Amino acid sequence: MRLAQKIYQRYLVRETLAAVGLVLLAFIALFAFFDFIEELRGVGRDRYGAGVAVLAVILSMPGLIYELLPVACLIGTLYALATLARHSEITVLRASGLSTRSLLLTLYRVAGLLAVATFLLGEVVVPWTDRLEQNLKAGAMDKPFAQQGFMSGIWIKDGSQFINVRNPLDPAYLENLRIYRFAEDKSLQGVLEAQAASYSKEAAGWQMRQVVKTVLEGESARVERLDEEIWPSSITPDLLSVLMVAPERMSLYDLFGYTRHLSNNKQNTGRYEIAIWKKLLYPLAALVMVTLALPFGYTHDRVGGVSLKIFGGVMLGIAFYALNGLFSNLGIINAWPPFASALAPSALFLLAAGTLIWWVERR
Repeated sequence: MRLAQKIYQRYLVRETLAAVGLVLLAFIALFAFFDFIEELRGVGRDRYGAGVAVLAVILSMPGLIYELLPVACLIGTLYALATLARHSEITVLRASGLSTRSLLLTLYRVAGLLAVATFLLGEVVVPWTDRLEQNLKAGAMDKPFAQQGFMSGIWIKDGSQFINVRNPLDPAYLENLRIYRFAEDKSLQGVLEAQAASYSKEAAGWQMRQVVKTVLEGESARVERLDEEIWPSSITPDLLSVLMVAPERMSLYDLFGYTRHLSNNKQNTGRYEIAIWKKLLYPLAALVMVTLALPFGYTHDRVGGVSLKIFGGVMLGIAFYALNGLFSNLGIINAWPPFASALAPSALFLLAAGTLIWWVERR
């Protein structure tokens, strides 16, 4: 009997992985098509052609997979369990002594593999491909590398200095740089403008060219013009490159580094702290999804067909993403604890899954 159960458990793992894979492929094809249609709007601008659009869509696929894996896990597991239930295989397994706990642990083997894949994608692959995509678009459309920020360029705080870069062409090469220096009493001490700046490891700072320094002295101002000057700063190309990627797409290493920089400069770190916890907790959503799918697998076709269950899975997936975004934004606005903001959606779905399993078991 135990041997038969183990064979069925391996069969369930195989069927569930296959179903998740098919659902994921279908989602990728659908979303990649819509992304390509969206990218076609930019074709014809500067050097942005159809080939660049196709490559941009390909580079966006790891991010799509990262976002869609939990939902694909839910729908794929629902489909596999509903198919088994339709053929009364779940009933046979339960009659042979396979408990709900054993069935859930079997599904957790699938979810565990997907959780590891999700974490590796989000930590290693997605930040790299996102930066490649941004660089590709920037080079083709002659735009700055940083797409986030204000129309006036990017703004960064470094100690008592506020830095504005109008044209950040590359993380190691900046154009139209302006530095505002403030005293301890918040009064403006001076403004430094540079036509270009390139990072120098030897000088541990930026080599600026065509520099104009405006020094405020009481009610008067003194202007100096220099061909070159070294600007020592804690801002490095690595730190600037972080601005190319949304917090949700950064690696944990970049998130910790940028959060530390913001904290050292007494800036709000809430959004990035929530992103850190989401990076750690998001892969575990696969475990929550298979738990949520299990009670639906116990029901027969008279309660609802496979198509209805898949539709329900899609709706639950949409609800999960909506709650994920909602709690992240509420956490930032209301200054909620980052861990609670990141955990809340998965915790609510896990609670719902536990309630459903309890209800099905008592029927």
